[in-house]
Amino acid sequence: MDVNYPRTLLAVLAVAVVLATAVGASTSGAAFSAYNPAWDGASDLRGVATDAGAEVDLIRNTSAYDGADPNDTVAVVLSPDRPYTPGEYARLRSFVRAGGTILVAEDFGPGGNGLLEALNASARFDGGPLRDERNYYRAPALPEAGNVSDHPLTDGVETLTLNYGTPVEPGNATVLVRTSEYGYVDRNRNEDLDDSETLRSYPVATVEPVGEGRVVAVGDPSLLINAMIDREGNRAFATNVLGSRERVLLDYSHTARIPPLSLALLVLRETPLAGALLGAVGIGAIGLWVRGDVDALREGARNAAGRAGVPGFDAAASDRDRGPGLSASELRAYLAERHPEWEDERVERVIRGVLGADTEDGDR
Repeated sequence: MDVNYPRTLLAVLAVAVVLATAVGASTSGAAFSAYNPAWDGASDLRGVATDAGAEVDLIRNTSAYDGADPNDTVAVVLSPDRPYTPGEYARLRSFVRAGGTILVAEDFGPGGNGLLEALNASARFDGGPLRDERNYYRAPALPEAGNVSDHPLTDGVETLTLNYGTPVEPGNATVLVRTSEYGYVDRNRNEDLDDSETLRSYPVATVEPVGEGRVVAVGDPSLLINAMIDREGNRAFATNVLGSRERVLLDYSHTARIPPLSLALLVLRETPLAGALLGAVGIGAIGLWVRGDVDALREGARNAAGRAGVPGFDAAASDRDRGPGLSASELRAYLAERHPEWEDERVERVIRGVLGADTEDGDR
């Protein structure tokens, strides 16, 4: 078997580049992103929702709320980093008031409180770093909140493990989980308990009714990232929230940038016409590629036939009169020129494979 090593090496490199580009275009390095498989991403959150029996949709526009059945849907918003428009706020507010559930998880950004206010929820995120010097995982900045209220959303939850979270000021909301009495807010961020900072049990997760729906506030989006989702209680809590309805909307309309390939796939899902157009373009491209290969084969075969002096062969007449087909004589001359080492039997097998099994002996 003849191997063209430079072409083979080029093909291998091309495949490697394509694969690397595809991986890079379909993943994200942004924290909390459902497209980020690293420790600080939330790609595992989709699996939690699926395992809970919910249908999962990743959305990039709040218009998706209009087509959702509020009574069967939970939406998840992790630390929004861009402000919503008044119209978008109204859309999410209508979703909740009609029976929908929204989980808003925030730590130090302003987006979470803006959304809670727009939803007419009374809970607010404190915004200060929460620490616990007695009950923690690896470091006081990762407090283990073990004061858990009896509620369907905390079924099977004994402890939530936070990762640089913040307290939730409950307002009129029901507190689901609190830290131990050794929790404190590190206002000056010096990682030490000062005289001005108070030890007490701080709420970190709440739920409250808004209209016919409800709003869940969690003072740490990191609770749901890949590195933390399997900590004690975190997966159970996420499963309870996401599995409480049949559909889950992972709302990335105002959070980390969606990778280009994933964005393209979402556009194709949302726009059937775009998918049909892409399919037509792909079929056309394949047709042109195949036609190009056939034309190249035809040209090579006829040139070889001319050089070999095939009896009765006239290149000009062939191009004018024969149309797109190839004769066995032309193809035989081409193969003899390209592969002089081939035996006659192999040449004839190739000719029958290209022209069909019914090739006449007279055309050989």
